[in-house]
Amino acid sequence: MKRVLTMNIMKRRIFGVTSVLLLIIEIIIGIYAKGWIRGYLGDVLVVILIYTIFRTIIPDKPGKWYILPSAILVFAFSVELLQLWGFCDKFGITNRLLRIIIGTGFSIVDLICYAVGVIPCYISEYLIHMNKKDKNELS
Repeated sequence: MKRVLTMNIMKRRIFGVTSVLLLIIEIIIGIYAKGWIRGYLGDVLVVILIYTIFRTIIPDKPGKWYILPSAILVFAFSVELLQLWGFCDKFGITNRLLRIIIGTGFSIVDLICYAVGVIPCYISEYLIHMNKKDKNELS
């Protein structure tokens, strides 16, 4: 039991540090970057950031290894579709930070970037699943 708690603490630390680093990178991209870095890399990284935040809060995976990355991808696609609908304008959101976070312009390229960004999340979940499965077989 103590080993499981230690592993969860280690997972939380790794994912927590990764979350902080990704958040710093996203802020730097949002403030200073131009071109493809802001247009594409930021969208790829934001999906990974959401994943690492969830894994920091909940270090144990859901029942199936693909659930969390899939849920994050659905969330990202939903936010992008809200942009297509004009969410910020329809609800009168004028706060600059909120408009940046939610977004105001739909792009199919953003959907592709989210799909690319979720690939490392799927890989991570699969590797965690396989590692846990191997440990269970050894017990």
